[in-house]
Amino acid sequence: MDLRKGILRALAGKGAEDRQAAAGYVAHLVADPSDADVAWLTAIMLSHDDDHARWELRYARRALGLLVAERDALDDRTPSLVADALEAALERDPNVAAAKVDVALAQFNVRLAAYREAFRARNPREALAPRLAREILSFSTAVPKDRDLAIAEGAVVMSRFMSDAADALRRAFGEAKLPEDIPPSQIAGG
Repeated sequence: MDLRKGILRALAGKGAEDRQAAAGYVAHLVADPSDADVAWLTAIMLSHDDDHARWELRYARRALGLLVAERDALDDRTPSLVADALEAALERDPNVAAAKVDVALAQFNVRLAAYREAFRARNPREALAPRLAREILSFSTAVPKDRDLAIAEGAVVMSRFMSDAADALRRAFGEAKLPEDIPPSQIAGG
């Protein structure tokens, strides 16, 4: 009986550590986009709306962070913890009026679905980052004079968001440690 209590206590502690790691990871994801990224997107938007550009970049960074967690996490529970922490962060975001939290969550979920579809699509003629760039251009109502250039520039931004998220995920949750003397195929039972 004492062993069972000890195991349950250890699991509860691990759960708290994981929630804390998710909160740390999400703190990275909710950082405001750079002024340079906002200026780039604002310049090619139909409305030239700085606030709209900033929100689209915020949504993109957060959505890509969740998708990176789904793809790269070492533990199957991590994406759920990240999703919960993202929702909690949005609910207390000082940039969102309390009466508009549901609207912001709905907008985020629409964007997440679109980014997820682009993330999962397989197209041998187009890499992931340009597919994601097309999504942010669409949501921001961008009408660039040179669409190919805008997609290339957007791909750089989306690649950076994903790379930053992957680095932050490793810092928050750790990275896989494989024994140096055993090939990965043997560990997986190959």
